[in-house]
Amino acid sequence: MAIENRDTIAACATPPGNGGIGIIRISGTLVPELAKQLLNKPLTPRQALYSSFIDEDGSVIDSGIALFFPAPASYTGEDILELQGHGGSVVLDILLRRVLSLGTRLANPGEFTERAFLNNKLDLAQAEAVADLIESSTEQSVRSAQKSMQGVFSARINELVEELIELRTYVEAAIDFVDEEIDFLTDGVVENRLVKLLHSIEQIQKTAQQGRLLREGMTVVLTGKPNAGKSSLLNALAGHEAAIVTDIAGTTRDILRERIQLDGLPLHIIDTAGLRESDNIIEKEGIRRTHEEISKADKVLLLIDATEPESESLLKTLPSDIDIIKIYNKIDLIGRDPEIKQSINGTQIYLSIKTAEGMDLLTQYLKQSVGFNEATDNVFIARRRHIEALKKGYEFVESALNQLKTSQAGELIAEDLRQAQMSLAEITGQFTSDDLLGKIFSSFCIGK
Repeated sequence: MAIENRDTIAACATPPGNGGIGIIRISGTLVPELAKQLLNKPLTPRQALYSSFIDEDGSVIDSGIALFFPAPASYTGEDILELQGHGGSVVLDILLRRVLSLGTRLANPGEFTERAFLNNKLDLAQAEAVADLIESSTEQSVRSAQKSMQGVFSARINELVEELIELRTYVEAAIDFVDEEIDFLTDGVVENRLVKLLHSIEQIQKTAQQGRLLREGMTVVLTGKPNAGKSSLLNALAGHEAAIVTDIAGTTRDILRERIQLDGLPLHIIDTAGLRESDNIIEKEGIRRTHEEISKADKVLLLIDATEPESESLLKTLPSDIDIIKIYNKIDLIGRDPEIKQSINGTQIYLSIKTAEGMDLLTQYLKQSVGFNEATDNVFIARRRHIEALKKGYEFVESALNQLKTSQAGELIAEDLRQAQMSLAEITGQFTSDDLLGKIFSSFCIGK
């Protein structure tokens, strides 16, 4: 997939603002000529050179380190020059303008990494992991992103794709030699390999789901009647006074959002307006927004005052397809012990936010309910599109197994295997639309 880019691109690779060091990154065919005009010394590949950065009139813009990485042994696979100067926003802007005046153009978001992908320096999963590493908010997600960057995820996907190709070849050979005495589709080989493939995809799905949680976190909406303890629970989970707590009903009227870590699991906690009948226009709008957030949540915690259990009637107003956990708060007022109960009616957790009794039950449940494991040694970072691709791949292999058991139609089995191969190969970018590439790389920061 190697490409020949006509444009040489440049961008500031360090964040806006003032700092000790600022870096201008340049990639493309103009790099050698550009270096001659910018620097007062010759470059040696992969060796740091201290030099002045020269303006058009011969004056010095700044002084710093220049690093030259010739193609193809560079991040993008093209000639790359990095200028490491002082991190003042004005001096970096002047230096970048000088670079652009020499025939380069400003890089698009993620364009350096996109060129690395198009020049076969990275596959798509590795390229996405670059952005995920930069955006990581926990130590576990950093380590998992590193594994994906190093190709751990891609290697497992490539193994599956190779198995699918081999099995497709076997099935198509069986179709070609249908007149032979041996029926290759009924000798058990194909069935055993299909079962093995399903198991392998299932294992990767579990690991990828863990990786997705590390990257995206879980969205938890707190709802219930006014004064049930929603804002108190938000404050308890956040570890600080994020929401105002009073005895006055209807204190929370707008949506409050707090991002926290629960033993390494990123959580997006959303506190909402209390659910009740109200004639107040502002409160009614808050309640409307509450229902909107509930419809998008991964988990909904329905806060119920244990001294007023009739609050359970609120369940009738909530969507039936949402995972709702009933939290019975204020058990300290009725002398009940903390407890977690599982039944056909769902999950109920009895606790006291005020005394912290039973809070450990809630945190453990939240982690276990999404399959989160604090041990992330073998976890790679993953995105929703990876999960969907694995799901489609699994469904096509499952369909192939059903075809084998029912009709034994070799052509249909081969087609299912081809579709499974295409689905999994989308993860590493072997089969990827330009629209998807544009969407992925546009989410990167400029200069990466």
